[in-house]
Amino acid sequence: MLEGLVLNDYPLTVRYILERMRTVYADSTVVTLRDGGRCDTVTFTEIGDRVDRLAGAMHALGVRPGDRVGTLMWNTQEHVELYYAIPAMGAVLHTLNLRLSPEQLTYVITHAEDRAIIVDDSLVPLLEAIAPRLPTVEHIVVVGDGSAGELTQALRYEDLIADSAQGMPDVEIDERAAAALCYTSGTTGNPKGVLYSHRSTVLHAMGLGLADTFGIRNSDRVLPVVPMFHVNAWGLPYAAGLTGASLVLPSNHLNAAPLTSLIVKERVTVAAGVPTIWLDVLRFADEHAPDLSSLRRVVCGGAAVPRSLMENFLSRHGVRIEQAWGMTESSPLASFATPPAGATGEEEWRYRTTGGRIIPLVEARIVGEAGTPLPWDGISTGEVELRGPWIASSYYRDPAPDRFADGWLRTGDIAAIEPGGYVRLTDRTKDVIKSGGEWISSVELENALIGHPAVAEAAVIAKPDERWSERPLACVVRVPDTDVSAEELAVYLRDHVQRWWIPDAYAFIDEIPKTSVGKFHKKVLRALLAQGDLRHRQISNRAPVEPGRDTTPE
Repeated sequence: MLEGLVLNDYPLTVRYILERMRTVYADSTVVTLRDGGRCDTVTFTEIGDRVDRLAGAMHALGVRPGDRVGTLMWNTQEHVELYYAIPAMGAVLHTLNLRLSPEQLTYVITHAEDRAIIVDDSLVPLLEAIAPRLPTVEHIVVVGDGSAGELTQALRYEDLIADSAQGMPDVEIDERAAAALCYTSGTTGNPKGVLYSHRSTVLHAMGLGLADTFGIRNSDRVLPVVPMFHVNAWGLPYAAGLTGASLVLPSNHLNAAPLTSLIVKERVTVAAGVPTIWLDVLRFADEHAPDLSSLRRVVCGGAAVPRSLMENFLSRHGVRIEQAWGMTESSPLASFATPPAGATGEEEWRYRTTGGRIIPLVEARIVGEAGTPLPWDGISTGEVELRGPWIASSYYRDPAPDRFADGWLRTGDIAAIEPGGYVRLTDRTKDVIKSGGEWISSVELENALIGHPAVAEAAVIAKPDERWSERPLACVVRVPDTDVSAEELAVYLRDHVQRWWIPDAYAFIDEIPKTSVGKFHKKVLRALLAQGDLRHRQISNRAPVEPGRDTTPE
């Protein structure tokens, strides 16, 4: 072993990001859209001072390193303060998904054994309804001056900060200690908890600063539309702190009109959210023609991004939408769809419509049904597995060997990986349609359908079939004041997907059910179909083409 080559082993912690915010980037800001259209602005220096007093107040309440503290809040300045105060004092930030059912919310709070909960005053009724069933919760703190309802012992957030007589507790934090806890959205069974360490949080924040990912930098004004209760808002509050980018936060104003107004007024440069959000913003922008020229990058994830959405934003408004892929268990960023150097025209679009290239520090492989790793040839298809410094190795208090084995996370996503590391996702294992022994990608069908000008949303599920085992059923939401028939959609799809994929059953519905984080909730659609409550129309009694053939039988 060579002597004298050991470098300083400096701990990577959230407290380090906090100190960098208040010193290097003191003048960067956090802007919050309040009711009535008012925007409140504070500097990183002010955030740092309030974080110190908040941490001191929580320490005085008895919160200690390792304790879990829940936050039931929107994307606001106060939530950013809690993002830093709780981990920096050694406790664990537990962001609570306000769209979970009362039963699921009770479960995650109890499972995590939260000692305190900080709640936005607009969400007091949600917490009030379950408070008697939360045995571990000792303190409730209300943000805002609205009513605390029946939470008679609740403390006030601003009073805690104003009355705090001590600053940040002097505790030593191990970089591998837990900093945050997020639960999956729980579409099947109880939600699962994922712990993020201080080290993984800092490294993931650095990953968001890479030029071929989000490219977050000091000059940016970042709008996380993705909720701060979902996978730490994709890590953006920490990436902004690390790089000095200003944050622009929408609170609970998530409709297209206030979001677009906020982008224009605050000259947002980077924004992030799920496709359904940007589909709404596109329709609003098409009608009102706002000035979106400040946007240099809109990152879209959580579901496959339709090519038509990216094309229309670019051609009509000059806005570049880019696709990222990941999940709660991967913090979430695992890949980003930046085309390789020199790619232009249709080749560029081919890369932009993938799940993206696996980013640095993340390793990926695809595994076949027999558990054998498959080649990165762009053809072989299997389940994607991941590992890396911000990839979970187990669930909180649940090792789940069916999801974690030999250091790899089984993602549940089906894909092929191209030689350059680009992931071409075809489906979720639970959503793939197996027709005549061959797979049909519901994702590709949905992207093709939504490219039709009369289709606002589309979700495709498997419909039982006597001959083929399963056939695709297209659930379609029409654009208002338009009309399109099942026959017209079937003809349209002939130019976009393989003929034998084309659905021969269509359900026209008012709205596609969504999960708590805005993804299509196909489990609900499948249940409605099984119960006979999803009205649909069969447009042909002809058998679909044999798998692998490219013509429809006469």
